[in-house]
Formats: sequence, structure tokens, C-alpha cells
Amino acid sequence: MQVRQERMTASRKGTLLVLVAVILTVLPSLSGAADTFKMGVVDPQTVLEKSKSGKRALDTLKEYAATRQKLLASDEEELKNLEKQLKEQDASLNEQQKRDKQNQFRTKLQDYQRRAQEFNQELGAKQKELVDEYMKKIGIATKSVAEKGGFTLVVDKGSESTLKIVLYHRDTLDLTDQVIKEFDRQNK
Repeated sequence: MQVRQERMTASRKGTLLVLVAVILTVLPSLSGAADTFKMGVVDPQTVLEKSKSGKRALDTLKEYAATRQKLLASDEEELKNLEKQLKEQDASLNEQQKRDKQNQFRTKLQDYQRRAQEFNQELGAKQKELVDEYMKKIGIATKSVAEKGGFTLVVDKGSESTLKIVLYHRDTLDLTDQVIKEFDRQNK
């Protein structure tokens, strides 16, 4: 699915750039207080994919897409049958009948293309809505884990399909599993 790609909107990229700037500004001033500064990373995509409610939401989205895909497949089959009839009857039809059948086929093809485009737009909107909703919830769970663990800063580590902010981190800094547990606790 393209949920990963939907995650990084232009505004989010801007926010992340601001966050990096803040980190680069704050870190030098905290060098004297290094013992009080704790930083962690989290992979929100993994939280979404591995948490119970995230899995349910993704399954619901996949189910929605599959249902719509079946409708489109039915329309596509109808188009193929109409095209087949048009070819089979081509020799027996007069020019007016041919034009009528071709116009009928063209109209059905345009309807199919319109429906497919609407479906893609609806699916994209549903994906964005899901990601936005879950990013808020993941943020709340991350904040809870960070506050309990005394973390000053938690950064989205990103992935290969999104903007990768963290190039390296020790495994001990990864809070993803803790965030998944907290997320599941908060979102039963």
C-alpha cells in the first residue's frame, strides 16, 4: 500500500526540517547537561503496522480497496464482453449500428475510467485520513513513553520509502516496541 508515501506530506517535511534545525541548535547548548539529555527514535510506520488497532485499521482499508477493486473488475469484464461482441458482430452490422455500438463502448469505457479515478481518489483520501488520525495517536503514545522514560527528544527515524531523518542509532535508543505497547494500551 501507499500508506508510507502518504505519510510525508510537504508540510510534514517542512516540520521535520524545522525539528532538525531545533535539534542542531539545542544540542550544543545541552552539552554541559549531557547527563540529563536523553534522545530516542521511533518508527511510526512500524507502530501502525504492528499494533493491534493499527492492523485492524489497515485491514479495514485493504478490505475497502478489495471491495472497490471487485466492482472495477466487474466493470472491466463487462467492457471486454462488449468489445468482443463488437468484433464478432462487426461484419453483420451496418455503419449506423457499428457507430452506435462503438459509441456505447466508448461511453462505458469513459464511465469505467471515471469510476477508477474516483476510486483512486477515495482510497487516497481514506489513506491520508487514516495516517493523519494514527499519527496523532502515535504521537500521544510516544509522548507517554518519552515522559515515563525521561526522554528529552524522540525523533521519527523514517524509512526507505519516506524521508529518512535518522541515519544511525543504537538499538537501545529505539522506542518503537515500547510505543507499540503503549499505543495498544491506549487504543484497545
